[in-house]
Amino acid sequence: MAKYRPIKIGPLELSGNLFLAPVAGYTDRAFRSLCFEQGANLAFTELVSAEALHRNPHHYGLAGADAALPAAENLLKRGENEKHYGIQLFGATPESIYKAAILLAPFKPDVLDINSGCPVPKVVKNGAGSALMKNPANLGRIVEAAVRASREKLLNAPVTIKMRSGWDSASINYAECARIAVEAGAAMVSLHPRTRSQVYGGKSDWLLIADLVTRLNVPVTGSGDLYTPEDAQRMLNETGCAAVMFARGAMGNPFIFTAALSQLCEGKWEPAPFSTRIAAALRHLELLAADVGERTACLEMRKQFCAYTKGLSGGAALREKLVHAQTISEYHGVTAGYV
Repeated sequence: MAKYRPIKIGPLELSGNLFLAPVAGYTDRAFRSLCFEQGANLAFTELVSAEALHRNPHHYGLAGADAALPAAENLLKRGENEKHYGIQLFGATPESIYKAAILLAPFKPDVLDINSGCPVPKVVKNGAGSALMKNPANLGRIVEAAVRASREKLLNAPVTIKMRSGWDSASINYAECARIAVEAGAAMVSLHPRTRSQVYGGKSDWLLIADLVTRLNVPVTGSGDLYTPEDAQRMLNETGCAAVMFARGAMGNPFIFTAALSQLCEGKWEPAPFSTRIAAALRHLELLAADVGERTACLEMRKQFCAYTKGLSGGAALREKLVHAQTISEYHGVTAGYV
């Protein structure tokens, strides 16, 4: 029976098994902070380019804070209440991953994650993301490089990897890639059981997660089609995975963690009221503004508010007004009748 339970990832011990996945454009540290308030046990940064990091470290506040680009620097920083977080890197070569990883020491991540699942063209065209699954041997060398960097600079933070089931339906090789990654030192494998060709279409095949659990001696985390607390419970039950990783199901809904915890422990949960969701979105806006400035935050939060109000009665009308908001004051004015 599915349970909320502790999990150990290498030397890292976590009190629970509800994780936030890395999602480009959404899992900024402000949002991760809200997820931790709601019960997330581990969260990951948006994917960070290893090449960009080691070639331009000053953009990330690593070679003089005055030169840092706020949006870039805050990709890497831990949220103030973020007890456990992982930094996810993407790259195509062991050298780039190693050079980037050793620069992460000032941020003290609890986990160093390798992206082997991103399907977007600008990532895969350079051989990174899910393109790594086309060359399992190189994937293994990348994990080895990350492990070496962790031992040298990151206080042995466990190295983990997030992957897909394969490049396409003719090359389902998650089992081989996972085996090689673990042999290279990966302490956890997260599987999103769709191929790169599927992108986010179709249905994720949870049977592949169940299969991988039987093959590995490290924790397997499941991802894909987790939108409700019942989905999390069902994935844990059906696959035997050690943890679940919410991605799109958490966007605009940090409350998914509280709800999933309630479902796993008590067999029931209550949805967050409209007013609570809007209040969380406004807090997200203010946290983000503190990191990247009010103007940038207000532009970024337009898509975030779409996520916070998705599926809510009256949400469409509110979104029509919010797309024109340019200041925090205007956001508060538009939402005044909803909180």
